[in-house]
Formats: sequence, C-alpha cells, structure tokens
Amino acid sequence: MATTRATILGWLSRLIRDDRVLFGYLAINAVGWLMGVRVLLKKWRDEAEIKPVQPKTQYITQETEDALKLGTLDTLLGHYNQSIRETAAKIVCDRAVNDRETVDRLLWGITRKDYDERMRNLRALAIITDPQSLERLHRWKAYAALVRCLELSLDPEQEVLDDADWDEYPLRDMTEKLCLMFISQLLSCYDAEKLVKAKFVEKWLARQNWGTTEEERQRNFAQYLRCRGNRITDIVASIRGTRSGREALEKTGLLPRSPPSDTDIEDNISLIERFSVLLSSNINISNLREDEQARVLIRSLQGAQTAEEQRVRHRHREAMVLNDGTRPLNSEDIIQRPDSPR
Repeated sequence: MATTRATILGWLSRLIRDDRVLFGYLAINAVGWLMGVRVLLKKWRDEAEIKPVQPKTQYITQETEDALKLGTLDTLLGHYNQSIRETAAKIVCDRAVNDRETVDRLLWGITRKDYDERMRNLRALAIITDPQSLERLHRWKAYAALVRCLELSLDPEQEVLDDADWDEYPLRDMTEKLCLMFISQLLSCYDAEKLVKAKFVEKWLARQNWGTTEEERQRNFAQYLRCRGNRITDIVASIRGTRSGREALEKTGLLPRSPPSDTDIEDNISLIERFSVLLSSNINISNLREDEQARVLIRSLQGAQTAEEQRVRHRHREAMVLNDGTRPLNSEDIIQRPDSPR
C-alpha cells in the first residue's frame, strides 16, 4: 500500500514538472471558463430583453362612431396614419349617406345648370355611396335628379350614332358617365319602373342623335343595341323588359310600334258555352230538380257569367289623364275612349 502511494505521488510530481501538462491544463481551464461565461451572458441577455406587447385587435362600435364629434373627425382626417384617415373618411361617408337631408341636397346640386356644381355634387354622391347604401337612391326623386342631370349634359352638336364600328361611350362627358353608372347599378338591383316614370327615355335617350327620319332613328337605335356593349345598352335592355318602358320606346319612335293585340277570344265566350262539353245537348233546366247537380252548375255559371261581363265592360272602359301635376286636375284632363260604354 505504501509502495503504491509513493508510485502515484512520484508520477504526479513528474506531471507537474512537465510544462506541456501545465499548459494543457491552463488551456482546458480557459476554454471552460469562456464557455461558461458565454452561457451566463446569453442567459442574462434573454432575461433582460424587453419584448414589445402585441397590440390587441380593437373594433370601433357604432356607439363610438356616433360619439365622435365633427371637430374630432376633422382632426382624424388629417392624421399622419393612413389607416386612421381611411376609418375617419368611412365614418363621415356613412353619416352623410344615412342623412336624408344631405342626400337630398346632393341630388338638388346635380340638377343645377352650372357644370362645376353638378360635377362636385356627383363626385360627392359617388364617394358616399356603396353597394350596401345604394337603396337610398332607389326613389323617384333620385331617378328624376339623375335624368335631369343627363338632360343638362346633352350635346347639341352630337354626331349621328350610325357607325357600327365605333363606340362613343368612352368619349362621353363625365357627368353623363357618372349618372349612367348610378342608373346601371340601381337597375342591377331593382326594376326600371321608376326610371321610366322619371322620363329617362323621353328626356335623354330619345334626344340622342339617332337620325332625322323615324326609319333612320329606328335603324340606328337597333344597330347600336346590337353592336354595343356599354352601360347604355344595359339600361335599355332593362327598360325594354318592362311594359311601360317598351311603350315609351315605341312612343318616342325608337322602336316600331307593335300591332295592337286583339281582344282575348275567351272574353267573347260565355261560361255556359265553355262548359257545354260537360252538359248534355238536349238538357232542359225546367225539368231538373232543385237539388240536382246539373241545375246547380248551370245556375252558378249564369251568375258567374254576369260577373264576368261586368268585369270585361269595366276593363274596356279606358281613359287617359293628361296632367303632369303642375295644375289642379279637372274634367278637361280626362279623355275617354269614344267606344267606351257609358
């Protein structure tokens, strides 16, 4: 045991006196300290780092929008942040389109004779409206204002629309294109009855330069509808789909008049004759009992025939009222058919 201990101590003493062993130990010790210090510094850095808090998504409620004053919105419209400016502009547009007085004022503005004033109001109307708020314009007053704006934009020196290979729509005035845009969007969601009532055909469409003679106008108009694919043709297609619209096109000479439809043949056939196939040819109502089915059927048909004759007479009693609402209605404004039953 003593010999082994002495051997180990001798071996260690020789290692300590060897410079290579000493330098190796110092190198290993230095590398270990460096790695330990690096790990400690990295851990300290991660703990000392201040991470930014992720902002939470917040939505502006309707109560918040309503609480914003005009001065606040004016300030937000000039904010350096683009998202804030867009949000403020959206709030202003929503308030404007939901205010009936504001919309009426803009509609009144597009009917002024001054071109710049019409353009300003049209642009403002285009900014505040969107597909969700388009229903605010689906009323007769809006259609009448748009038709009046189109009427004021008529070009007295317009060339004849007889060229099948040239589309003049892109060169039309901006006020016309804006009005036609509104009308086209409205007709994509609603029918054309109110537009026809506002006399779109008479005041603007028929006053386009389709030609001089009636035959030339009808030919050029048909050629325009066949060869073009713009908002005007889309609007005309919607108008032709209604009975009043087609009558307006025929009345203004843009479409040939359709032949008058004959009276329904069935109107001239009595109900008893219609149901004669159900009855015997030699039947006599006086020989039938009160409770028999044939007698009950004939009596009901006779009563229905009298009611049908009254309905037919009432339907043929037609009249026209010629009054545009600018004066009180009187008997001179009512024109009846000469063959109407008195």
